[in-house]
Amino acid sequence: MYKITLGVEGMMCGHCEAHVCDAIRNSFNVKKVTASHTDGSVVIISEESIDRGQAMMALKPTGYKLTDFAIEPYEKKGLFGFMK
Repeated sequence: MYKITLGVEGMMCGHCEAHVCDAIRNSFNVKKVTASHTDGSVVIISEESIDRGQAMMALKPTGYKLTDFAIEPYEKKGLFGFMK
């Protein structure tokens, strides 16, 4: 699993966040996506890797601009994650 963090410019409200999340969900098979207009960020949890170009193309039709991109391995930590 991967955690992909995007910097997104142009989100101003909750509707903007929903628009960006919908664009990501429609473009990729993701487990979870959350957006924050106050931070200007989008966090994606996915089993498949997404590269910067793919993310940029997914956002292009929405009018929002990709400003930052980071990807890292993700391991879900549940209630008993401390035992690993």
